[in-house]
Amino acid sequence: MSDRKEEKRIGVILCHCGKNIAGGVDIESLHKAVEKMEGVVFIAENRFSCSEEGQATIQQLIKENKLNRFIVAACDPTLHLATFQRCGEKAGLNPAFMDLIDIRKWTMHGSPVKVDSKQALENSKELIKRAVKRIRLKRIIPKIAVKTEPSVLIIGGGIAGVEASLELADKGYKVFLVERLPTIGGKMALLYKIFPTNDCAPCILAPKTAYANAHANITPLTNSEVMEVQGYIGNFRVKILQKPRYIEEKKCTGCGICIEKCPSKAPNEYAAGMGERKAIYIPYPQAIPLKAIIDAEHCLYFQKNVCRICEKVCPTGAIDFEQKPKMIELKVGAIIVATGFEEYDPSEKTEYGYGRYGNVITQFQLARLLDIDGPTKGKLLRPTDGKEPKSIAMIQCVGSRDESTNPYCSGVCCMYALKHIQIIKEMVLPTAEIYFCHIDVRAVGKGYEEYYRRTRGLGVVFLHGRPSEIIENPETRNLILKVEDPDIGERTELEADLVVLSCAMVPPHGTKQLSELLHIELDENGFYKEVHPKLQPVETSARGIYICGCAQWPKDIPHAIVQAKAAASCVDSELRKGEIKLPEFIVKTGKNKLRG
Repeated sequence: MSDRKEEKRIGVILCHCGKNIAGGVDIESLHKAVEKMEGVVFIAENRFSCSEEGQATIQQLIKENKLNRFIVAACDPTLHLATFQRCGEKAGLNPAFMDLIDIRKWTMHGSPVKVDSKQALENSKELIKRAVKRIRLKRIIPKIAVKTEPSVLIIGGGIAGVEASLELADKGYKVFLVERLPTIGGKMALLYKIFPTNDCAPCILAPKTAYANAHANITPLTNSEVMEVQGYIGNFRVKILQKPRYIEEKKCTGCGICIEKCPSKAPNEYAAGMGERKAIYIPYPQAIPLKAIIDAEHCLYFQKNVCRICEKVCPTGAIDFEQKPKMIELKVGAIIVATGFEEYDPSEKTEYGYGRYGNVITQFQLARLLDIDGPTKGKLLRPTDGKEPKSIAMIQCVGSRDESTNPYCSGVCCMYALKHIQIIKEMVLPTAEIYFCHIDVRAVGKGYEEYYRRTRGLGVVFLHGRPSEIIENPETRNLILKVEDPDIGERTELEADLVVLSCAMVPPHGTKQLSELLHIELDENGFYKEVHPKLQPVETSARGIYICGCAQWPKDIPHAIVQAKAAASCVDSELRKGEIKLPEFIVKTGKNKLRG
């Protein structure tokens, strides 16, 4: 019998969810309203529908009342829709005819919307009315089996992207690792040490990046960007633009002769803007791939049609000024987005003088100064005069926990500031006076509280308050900080040789454009949005596209790695069977299905 001729027997369960719903909605009045709706032949109430007992009750009701469509009025579908679909299927109901709608959001006990009980009742009636009509008119969508490509595109070559690549490559998938910069490794490659163990960051990262570069199943595509994405899970078609390095990678040995002889200089972005590099350069000693690249914007040949010294001195003839951009077309079964983060630009916070006062820097700039491979070879020197600072002030939550910029906490700023304090006090300038200005200290993670306590024991002055203003002494270039300390109820003035701003982690440039290419959502802060923050933290609104690391939300390295493994596991669970059943219209139109 076709579903057009079949009698539509719709059942509805009103879930009390303890008092979360029943405490904010008049369930009795809602019950009476729903039983009058067209197509509803049965209605009941349940205290906890998602419990084992609640699901058993639903299955019994479906069988006893010969229901062929069922609606659970309870909570967010992203939380339990799959649970109820499996529940209905066990009772012989087609999962497509099992629906979950969220009336909890309208109650006084739910979130995020707060309304009075009368309005909550009216809103709940309207939601159920629409759901009943929708499921009454719903038809079965034909599905067909399609073969899936055993390959994965990973966008972003930081620690999360590299970890996901290795996980999938070791499982036998072909992985294309796309990175817009000339080298993989991301921000972690530019750190000196990592908390809470103070291990050498490159020592942990380098084996992974080297293995990813040499892995038979991984194709690193550096200096590249995703330009177009079409298709659906199992069968995505992707176009990637690879920009020229003007170097033949197979010939380049990374010897550095060309760099030594190059006469043109440029700002060194790999030193956080401090110091210079040549127009032909290798980003840093552990760069993967360890190949030179020519910056056409600062190269004398491209700008003035002169020079070409690098071409003359290269012992292997690797220089190729005729290289052109190359469009690469790929077919992949799934996509993982691991685009990382950028440091908030504190020049927007004019009260701190960043960009105006030479001795105000960011924590990321400090990380490069402390690195033995950084612009000062590990010596902590003031940018203005090259002298060692005798006093240092660190300011937390710059650009975060601030309604005028970013309301969220980046989660790791306290910890990396504490790490730099330990490095300075124990390895670089033991006698330096250090002030730590904070709203509060957030040290949540294994070993983090102990790390914080260890830092306090180094004689650091912790001030409970954020400076309202920084003023430079034009003669000494020292900085005066005005801090309101609520603990003592007084305003304090500090003088420091160097000020370090702990800035928020923000979505990188191009996030919005990439989200539009992939047809996935962004959250209110501009990060890629997950389906559910607790139950599906790496899945997006587009099936077959996953997120991990700081692309999803600010986090530390261990949590980024855990998410990378989770995303890789999700990809594997979808692609491992070699085929997948999809609605016929998706296969015919080539448009990816949105979840829910």
